[in-house]
Amino acid sequence: MRANTHQKVTADHLRRDAYLYVRQSTVRQVFENTESTRRQYALRERAVAMGWPIERVVVIDSDLGKSGAAGTDREGFQTLVGDVGMGRAGIVLGLEVSRLARDSTDWHRLLEICALTNTLILDEDGTYNPSDFNDRLLLGLKGTMSEAELHVLRARLRGGILNQARRGALKMPLPVGLVYDPADHVVLDPDRQVRQSMTHLFETFARTGSASATVRHFHEQGLRFPRRPRSGAHKGELLWVPLYHSHVLRVLHNPRYAGAFCFGRTHTRKRVDGTTTTEKLPREEWTVLLPDAHPGYVAWEQFEANLKRLRDNAQAHGAERRKSPPREGPALLQGMVVCGVCGHRMTVRYHTHQGTQYPTYVCQSEGIATATTKCQTIPGAGIDRAIGELLVQTVSPVTLEVALKVQAELEVRVQEVGALRHVHVERARQEADLARRRFMEVDPGNRLVADVLEAEWNEKLRGLHEAQEELEQRQQQDRQSLSDEQHQQILALAADFARLWNDPHTPQRERKRMVRLLIEDVTLTKGEEVAVGIRFRGGATRSLTLPLAQPAWQLRQTSPQVIVEIDALLDDYTDAQIARLLNERGHVSGEGKPFHALIVQRLRRDYGLKTRYDRLRDTGMLSLDEVASLLKVSTGTVKRWRNHGLVQAHVYNDKRECLYEHPGDDPPVKIMGRKLVQRRRFSKVDPNRAKEVQCET
Repeated sequence: MRANTHQKVTADHLRRDAYLYVRQSTVRQVFENTESTRRQYALRERAVAMGWPIERVVVIDSDLGKSGAAGTDREGFQTLVGDVGMGRAGIVLGLEVSRLARDSTDWHRLLEICALTNTLILDEDGTYNPSDFNDRLLLGLKGTMSEAELHVLRARLRGGILNQARRGALKMPLPVGLVYDPADHVVLDPDRQVRQSMTHLFETFARTGSASATVRHFHEQGLRFPRRPRSGAHKGELLWVPLYHSHVLRVLHNPRYAGAFCFGRTHTRKRVDGTTTTEKLPREEWTVLLPDAHPGYVAWEQFEANLKRLRDNAQAHGAERRKSPPREGPALLQGMVVCGVCGHRMTVRYHTHQGTQYPTYVCQSEGIATATTKCQTIPGAGIDRAIGELLVQTVSPVTLEVALKVQAELEVRVQEVGALRHVHVERARQEADLARRRFMEVDPGNRLVADVLEAEWNEKLRGLHEAQEELEQRQQQDRQSLSDEQHQQILALAADFARLWNDPHTPQRERKRMVRLLIEDVTLTKGEEVAVGIRFRGGATRSLTLPLAQPAWQLRQTSPQVIVEIDALLDDYTDAQIARLLNERGHVSGEGKPFHALIVQRLRRDYGLKTRYDRLRDTGMLSLDEVASLLKVSTGTVKRWRNHGLVQAHVYNDKRECLYEHPGDDPPVKIMGRKLVQRRRFSKVDPNRAKEVQCET
């Protein structure tokens, strides 16, 4: 073998460097399996024995503590492959094939590159030339066996893990709030503040029904939430941080808080680029789920109810969603309306009219999915009003009992939050006492340590002072809020649900919560009328039939009485005069605006009212040209006669254009030198009448 080995090494190989690749799979092996590492470094003497100087042996050991299952995360292996491809390596040394690679793809890629660059490979058994078919075949078999060995090792480890998991005995990292006791049994965290914080989170979610509302409650009350990092500088420490929405969802979705042992909730797979991706699996695909395996913060039934409520609150959970948490919009039935045609949930759209928002219930999920028209669009203002009236009639006998329960719930809520703040102050006091004892026990001569401990003591004292001040301020606010506002309002409004419902100071969000306490869902079907089916909690049902809401153009339509009045005024007045008279009489347009000439003109045209011009013509009145032709004078002469009252004229528009009465059998004579021949007739003309008929000159 030695002779054969030296025969494979040529002068061309010796002109290049020898590369020794050293690797251990884990950091633990690096520190504990030191013999394997020593054997790998000893291969340098093999290279020297074959003719390479010691300074020409390049050792690549940057992959110590990294697995050989893939080459993408091994910087040293990538460097080795690159140098081999550049023709810098004459031989590659490794204790065994598994040290170089346990993945067939990486191993055969290395063999291919070594064959192209005429690079030898050496392991503990001998030297191989990948360009030679027999050596290439042997190296391929060794790589396959190495990969199979990795599979066997993984299968053994996985089998042991699954066996422990099926018994619920597998020790896994626990979420905050749960710890292992000395006997490795899962118990609730003995820290009282941690336990009370977890309990308060579940109770707040059960009360509000929303993860966002739970986060808002913690922020408004100034409460912190426990967290134990699993990595980083504070690994394993108990930290108190602000509560975020992701924290609430993580807690509510974790079965361990319900006392259940679970395994296989996620599945990790490799991508093409070598990275990994983790996806959550549905419950039916979990490997192990053992309810009641250890103590929990909520019962399994409550855990299931919480998940159902989260699914109902999801914005885009699918077509089967029926409810969503109450929000600030004016739609009373938001998240509770079901389409009576297709059965899908109806969403809410708002439109604004004269500064007020009005809801419209729309069934469009199927239309969006199939690119078709909407199923139903129903205005919601009348429906919300009818539901409110129905609740006032239905709920009034039990209003007092409901209000007292609300009052008791508020008092319990204040007590729970106060207990959490007291625990926080107690923890700050204990930390200050501990810092004081550490400072008092230090040697006074060791000023460096004493200064640090004194600064820490001062910091803990400041934290205790701030916690006490916050506790006092919150207690004062809670007492004032409950005694002066909530207590009086509840006692004053408890006996009258109608007054509570119609009170303008009652937020719309609270009305929605009242509706959700009493009504399960509402089904709407639009026909010639709107059929409303109400299903109360407990199984009772009611049906209502409501008229269709008027279109927007009908809501803006001018009153018929005003149209009749305009028709009558057109006999004697122009459009501008009619607008002035309507405003004086207190009338407004369909849009609630004062009248002007253009509005009167538009109404006259839209309703087909006869114009004042046509009305005067129907009485036999003549135009200016017709009168001038009849009297055989110019139009200017007719206007002068009109101004002097010799002919009778009537204004028919706002431009002061006129129509004239027939002059009869005794027409006026011409005016010569601006003197009237028929003075007698002119003197009989009423001067006020002459002023009224003054028209355009």
